[in-house]
Parts: sequence; structure tokens; C-alpha cells
Amino acid sequence: QVQLVESGGGLVQAGGSLRLSCAASGRTFSSYAMGWFRQAPGKEREFVAAISWSGGSTYYADSVKGRFTISRDNAKNMVYLQMNSLKPEDTAVYYCAAEGSSWYPGADFGSWGQGTQVTVSS
Repeated sequence: QVQLVESGGGLVQAGGSLRLSCAASGRTFSSYAMGWFRQAPGKEREFVAAISWSGGSTYYADSVKGRFTISRDNAKNMVYLQMNSLKPEDTAVYYCAAEGSSWYPGADFGSWGQGTQVTVSS
């Protein structure tokens, strides 16, 4: 399994931006599909975005489409989530996740980070 560590969370005003980063261990990072999920207090964890192992395909939840962008740098073992036009309802703990190259939209992810808190004030 790959080890994942998120960073970049914080407090931001509505309309602002944040970039989350996820550092992955292991020499096979480039073979993993990567995803971002979030969990707000009292709610279930929900899918935010995913990117294929090559970066050639990206997927977004409808709630973030047009505002968030997922990207990856396989040379640095990093995946990013650029979040623009943030809303109070984006407040949540954001988790990075990884799964093998056979991942497809809707499938589970097997490796998870510890999460980073994002708080958007109104």
C-alpha cells in the first residue's frame, strides 16, 4: 500500500482559495489512481474528485465542478486539489486516497491519508 499525507488545509473566507497537497510514498505512485474525499461534521464521507494514474482523466462531484481542480505530479509523488470560489458548505476534513491503476469511477479506494481540515467562513 501507499502511504499518504495531506497538507494545505486551513481557514479561509467564502470566495477564497486553497490548494491541498497529498504526498505519497512508494516508487509505484505513478500506477495509482488518486482521489480526494471530504467529510463534514455529522455527515458521511463524500467523493470530491479523482484523477487517473496518468492524469489523463479527471472526475468531479457536481458540487465542486468548475471550482475545484485535481492534478498530479508523478515525478514528485504528489497530488493536488486546487479549490477556488470556496463556500461555507465546503467546510470539511479532506482526505486523499489511492487505488491501483484498475480503479474506475465509483470503485473504492484502498489507501487513505489522515485528512486535513478546511474551514470556510461566511
